[in-house]
Amino acid sequence: MRRSIYLVLTFIIWILLTWPFADGTVDLQVVVAGIIASAFVAIIFHDILPKEHHVFVSPIRIFWFLVYVPVFFYYVTKANFDVVYRALHPQMPIKPGIVKIKTNLKSDSAITALANSITLTPGTLTVDLTEDGYLYIHWINVKSDDVEQATCLIAQRFEWFIKKIFE
Repeated sequence: MRRSIYLVLTFIIWILLTWPFADGTVDLQVVVAGIIASAFVAIIFHDILPKEHHVFVSPIRIFWFLVYVPVFFYYVTKANFDVVYRALHPQMPIKPGIVKIKTNLKSDSAITALANSITLTPGTLTVDLTEDGYLYIHWINVKSDDVEQATCLIAQRFEWFIKKIFE
């Protein structure tokens, strides 16, 4: 079952990346190559992909993912402008440091998605994850070293959506 889901997902990604329907006809070679590549990925890599495969077939989770994408891009854009401001400001108002935040997420997929969301947001970088649910984040402008307040400022905006998607 898991391999089938990954086959379909990777084939959809292949189709979106190659788009073999450009001139109104279907490029059959691209579609066949996509099926072969997707089957290869599903067979070889199914053990390292998340075991929580049910998240990919739930309409409610897909809805929350579609809501999360623009929210994520909003925060990425906002953080980009903040980093540009700090880089171009004559005094470079930065206060870099590593802060500890607490996550309430339980599944490996959810924690990975949170860590990646934090890392993909300019000005923050996930450095480490502990077994007891703490993440260490390098922050370009540390506003608080309190765990709860840093969690609110860095992770809470993503965590709510990720919990709806993955748990």
